[in-house]
Amino acid sequence: MADSAETVKKTVEQTAAKAKAQAETFQVAGAKALREGIDKSVASLSELNAHGKKNLDAMVESATVAQKGAEALSQQALGFAKTSWEDGVAASKELSTARSVQEFFELQTNWAKKSMERYMSELTKTNEILTSTVKDSLKPINERVTESVETFQAAR
Repeated sequence: MADSAETVKKTVEQTAAKAKAQAETFQVAGAKALREGIDKSVASLSELNAHGKKNLDAMVESATVAQKGAEALSQQALGFAKTSWEDGVAASKELSTARSVQEFFELQTNWAKKSMERYMSELTKTNEILTSTVKDSLKPINERVTESVETFQAAR
């Protein structure tokens, strides 16, 4: 009986040692998996942070371009207003020199024609500035959207 008790004791010790070794193996594997998961999460958060920074930079660049375009439009409008005022004053002086009603209407017609031509030219310039401003201000955002779509498609 002592031998059988000794055998049982040995079997229990061996089983306990195996269980302990397996528990340690599981613990090491679990710690390794947890560490890898945390590392992947940190890397993903870093990548997401970098992506967000690039998006913010694109928005800032877009706003800067839009602001410069607005300034150009403002300068264009002020220049046109000044020129129009000066042309109007000059036309008034010229109209006051008319010697007849017919001459007055001819001068007025010529001035109106020139004014309309200047207005159409100004409108074309304004349209060009506005078009290029919108195009240039949307470019950084479009580039970010394209890059984001490519990144997300590659991640699939």
